[in-house]
Amino acid sequence: MQPLAGITVVSLEHAIAAPLATRQLADLGARVIKIERPGVGDFARHYDRRARGLSSHFVWTNRNKQSLTLDLKQPQALALLKRLVLAQADVLVQNLAPGASGRMGLSAAELQAQRPELIVCDISGYGGDGPYRDRKAYDLLIQAEAGLLSVTGTPEAPAKAGAPVADIAAGMQAYAGILAALLERQRTGRGQHLDVSMLESLADWMGYPMYYTLDGADPPPRAGAAHATIVPYGPFTVGDGSTVMLAVQNEREWAAFCTTVLRQPALASDARFASNADRLAHRDALMAVMQPVLDTLTADGLLQRLEEANVASARVNEAGDLWTHPQLQARQRWREVSTPAGPMPALLPAGRTDHRTPMSGVPALGAHTDEILQSLGLDDTQLDALRTAKAI
Repeated sequence: MQPLAGITVVSLEHAIAAPLATRQLADLGARVIKIERPGVGDFARHYDRRARGLSSHFVWTNRNKQSLTLDLKQPQALALLKRLVLAQADVLVQNLAPGASGRMGLSAAELQAQRPELIVCDISGYGGDGPYRDRKAYDLLIQAEAGLLSVTGTPEAPAKAGAPVADIAAGMQAYAGILAALLERQRTGRGQHLDVSMLESLADWMGYPMYYTLDGADPPPRAGAAHATIVPYGPFTVGDGSTVMLAVQNEREWAAFCTTVLRQPALASDARFASNADRLAHRDALMAVMQPVLDTLTADGLLQRLEEANVASARVNEAGDLWTHPQLQARQRWREVSTPAGPMPALLPAGRTDHRTPMSGVPALGAHTDEILQSLGLDDTQLDALRTAKAI
């Protein structure tokens, strides 16, 4: 049996943070009912058409879910949602605009007064109170607010992370918090209210740069794809035009790197490079020594030397290279899911080593509306009337 089999999650979700959290729950076997606007749906459905005509964002975060369309501006649709939550839900997740769920009567306090065992998870940019509560919050805005841009990029210009890390951080915090609340409910019989903010989630990920600047110290410099404070650690171009990422983490590795990779063992005792602090201070001088050697090597040749020296390394892949990455292939991490555009590959959740992860597909808009409302006792006549009123 799947770990969350029998758990029902109702989610008022859009974009990335909440959908990612609930997809993680769905991957563990929870029944996730995604509430969407009739005719439009989650606006992430329309971000792009790169996944065979579907949105890449939507396909990524919405497998294993059921889609229920409700126009929550209509009282009869809102009443159906409340009925569904109170009758069937173990967890309610929402990342609507600040205050929207409360105005609809879906606050944790109101719902838990009627169903104390319900877990309510609110995801927002800045949290449920405080002076920033009502601010709009998108991933890049939070990357800026949390200081991530100050440590990402080059000395000349900051750069955003290529993946939506603020959304991902909040989604994973919500996922972990919901799992913890489910465990606590087993002991107490009572649900919890989780208030997850994107700012706090990403601020936690900024722990190292924050402590680095504790008490007014200078921040780590922006160093592009290189490590800001460990040298040599970053991407290096070799003679065939390829780029290899390598990382020297300690003095033992530095000595091996000088001897086996650079073939200059005396460099290990050069006072300019005796410690990481020294190498950081003399980064340009070290690059002037390293680059002529790297220019004589191919990527495969450098990677072979790095392996012989037991120095960490990696190829600098493109995103598309992951589809055929030999390690993912060897570990059989790919499955196939159905989508409205046909079958597509999907990566198994990290850490899952069995084959129980459901792969029931990415839902078409409103694909499960009749099935879900029928489970509440509605008949065909009632469904037709709701459709005529455009409530569903």
